[in-house]
Amino acid sequence: MIGIYRGAADALRRAEADVERDEKIRESVSAIIADVRSRGDAALYDYALKFDKADLSAIEVSVEQIDRAEAECDPALVVLMKRAAENIRAFHSRQVREPFVIKDKPGVVMGQKITPIEKVGLYVPGGTAAYPSSVLMNCIPAKIAGCSEIVMVSPPSRDGDISPVILAAAKIAGVDRVFRIGGAQAVAALAYGTETVPKVDKIVGPGNAFVAEAKRQVFGKVAIDMIAGPSEILVISDGNSSPAVLAADLLSQAEHDRMATAILLTDSEELAAKVSDELEKQIPTLPRRDIARESIDNNGKIVILGSIDECVELANEMAPEHLELCVDEPFGYLDAIKNAGSIFLGRNCPEALGDYMAGPNHTLPTSGTARFSSPLSVDDFVKKSQFTFFSAEALDEVCGDVASFARAEGLEAHAKSALARREKGDF
Repeated sequence: MIGIYRGAADALRRAEADVERDEKIRESVSAIIADVRSRGDAALYDYALKFDKADLSAIEVSVEQIDRAEAECDPALVVLMKRAAENIRAFHSRQVREPFVIKDKPGVVMGQKITPIEKVGLYVPGGTAAYPSSVLMNCIPAKIAGCSEIVMVSPPSRDGDISPVILAAAKIAGVDRVFRIGGAQAVAALAYGTETVPKVDKIVGPGNAFVAEAKRQVFGKVAIDMIAGPSEILVISDGNSSPAVLAADLLSQAEHDRMATAILLTDSEELAAKVSDELEKQIPTLPRRDIARESIDNNGKIVILGSIDECVELANEMAPEHLELCVDEPFGYLDAIKNAGSIFLGRNCPEALGDYMAGPNHTLPTSGTARFSSPLSVDDFVKKSQFTFFSAEALDEVCGDVASFARAEGLEAHAKSALARREKGDF
């Protein structure tokens, strides 16, 4: 049963890491990365057999198989994926940055140019679960940014195939190449390249603890989007919301993962009790009830505070991945929310809407990192370069200042470099 608290003290505690388990994962992942770097494709075939029980004849999925996938899917789901893709494109197209040039001083030109990252690797979870929404959310911003090649990896099933739903989503989103590999070995292949898998410049997409650790270990060799922790939802509600609806929203994250966190902040003791009762009614009805049960029992919380303003203050301290504002005037609190990955406003905006159809990205900062990081966006797939031009006359006006500043920092060669272009070479 979910815990009910009066006051903020216990709400800030997140699920604690298993240090011993994490160390074992680090060691295992390190060995896998080294093996893939050493043996390339051969290691990938061996790991597919070891971890996925798949005896692969080829690592790459053919273009023909990708083209056939849509016809093998439920037509209604294909329609939904295409509709979601349109919404995602419409939202993310507004994120495109423009370069700029400054020419407000004679002889001086400065500016910033925007260049797409060339090659992006997209990790998509596979095995028993198929998440086509992750394909759309991670690929479409990269396509809008103008990345020249998007490579997708996903674990194969025992028969060596990737779900047609995942392949259909890849085609809809614009993925260029697809490979039947998963786990830490897939991340290593993307980071370092093999005979078949191209080396990329950035790796994005969710995965299990081994995938997250592999991304951590290859960071620096390539860029990554983020290190994702367990799913989180924080709901702020006054006493006017439906307890059944709030319980359903909390369970939408609890069913993800035994480590997921679902929290309700409210100023109503009556609502708190009713939501707790509703959770007990709804959990047994879920196909993933065992996962939801453990998540709610171990990490779920209902916290009763003195006002909605206090709830907002606590939410900012927690910096949740998903934040629902189930109150009468949600826009009145929007400016007060400083730390949250994605904010859902009002009583008619479940977090699940953001997972699939609304358009904003569902790849979000977790574990309190919304204090300093942002949802996946077009910005994650571009680089910014700055440029500077000074004419001889413009440089002559400032080179003395440059030299003085450099000498103040004890950098004489910097000073001489600035002065060397003067006609008389004033050293």
